[in-house]
Amino acid sequence: MEGSPITYESNVMQFCVIAIQTAAKKMNIPASELTNRLEAQGLIDGRLIKFYDTLHTQSADYVADDIIETLYNYENDVH
Repeated sequence: MEGSPITYESNVMQFCVIAIQTAAKKMNIPASELTNRLEAQGLIDGRLIKFYDTLHTQSADYVADDIIETLYNYENDVH
């Protein structure tokens, strides 16, 4: 049985999942909570997906730190 074909969209989705899981672990919160917070600020589409071409070349730790800092800035209205 073969798996689903690898597409650009599946790569982006996998990147988002890894970024959110890594960031949630660093924040010591459930990934679902972080996902909700990122969605509330529009950062999944507006940061992770929009800048995928650049961000996916960085380490998971770098992306996690970036999304955490960006989330804090948005939640504190510092953007």
